[in-house]
Amino acid sequence: MAATTVTLKNRAGSDAGSLELNADYFGIQPNVPVMHQVVTAQLAARRAGTQSTKTRAEVSGGGKKPFKQKGTGNARQGSIRAPHYSGGGVALGPKPRKYDQKTPKKMIRLALRSALSDRAAEGKVIVVDSWDFDAPKTKDAIAALSKLGVNGKALVVVDIDDTNTIKSFLNLQQVQLIEAGELNAYDVLCNEYIVFSKSTLPGSDAAASQTKAAKPAKKAAADKPAAAETDEPAAAEATDAKIATFAAIKPADDADASQAKADDRDEPTADKIGDGTGKLPKGAVEANEDGSSPYKTYTIKGNASSGYYHRPGTAFYDRTIAEFWFRDEEAAVAAGFELPPSQRDDANDGEES
Repeated sequence: MAATTVTLKNRAGSDAGSLELNADYFGIQPNVPVMHQVVTAQLAARRAGTQSTKTRAEVSGGGKKPFKQKGTGNARQGSIRAPHYSGGGVALGPKPRKYDQKTPKKMIRLALRSALSDRAAEGKVIVVDSWDFDAPKTKDAIAALSKLGVNGKALVVVDIDDTNTIKSFLNLQQVQLIEAGELNAYDVLCNEYIVFSKSTLPGSDAAASQTKAAKPAKKAAADKPAAAETDEPAAAEATDAKIATFAAIKPADDADASQAKADDRDEPTADKIGDGTGKLPKGAVEANEDGSSPYKTYTIKGNASSGYYHRPGTAFYDRTIAEFWFRDEEAAVAAGFELPPSQRDDANDGEES
């Protein structure tokens, strides 16, 4: 990359020193294929894509067969809105679509730098120290361009806040105004001369500082994650508070389940064992809500409606929902419960053998 030096001018066309253009923007070998692709994509994105034609299904009318299938001597027809009819639908006509092309950002930047380098190699890049228009006057703008040697189409890159300069050049047909942040390859290639001020020149210190000042929102967004990191303890405290609140309003079913787990001991207390005077038979304990035993040592199921008790391993044990639980068979028999008839026979057979 070769550095290019240009003469810095003032509005009167006099020399105000020399300036070395940034080689990254004005000193590279132009990449013509990339410029062609980027310009093509930019022009394609401008297309509205609103063209539309009606098919035979969308044209009004034609719902009736124009004449019978046979006997007329004419070719058979199903609708007068077929594409070969006058006033019929359009076959394979255009429909609304998007023409946008996805172009990588690196390619867009390379195309711009290639276009600027091409104009700089031809000596068509002009840099003005500052415009300093006291008031918006088209006459002053014409005189300034004439003294700068601009005698063709010119792209004047301006600062968005420089109102007097913008209004001075606005009415000139041969001048296109563009903001420094909107500079692109297509507009550069469409104009013969590119006129910068010192503050809008790409790659200059003034342009870099102006770009930073124009983007305070992004800087604030960049500082946002740091603030989020400092708020992590507060967020953790808020999460703990939510968990505590949720635990305080847990359903009653969860509380009952936890109580059942707490009672899942080997032996019940005396007040949990029935004495035969209340709803619990003598020696029995009440089953949990799901019918399970609340104590590990109480393994005999009791059913008050049938008066039977069931031992582990028998056919009806797993299919019966217990109302009471006994420690052993002797306690169940003492409370007035008995085995089902089928199990009594099995037990007697086992005793006889």
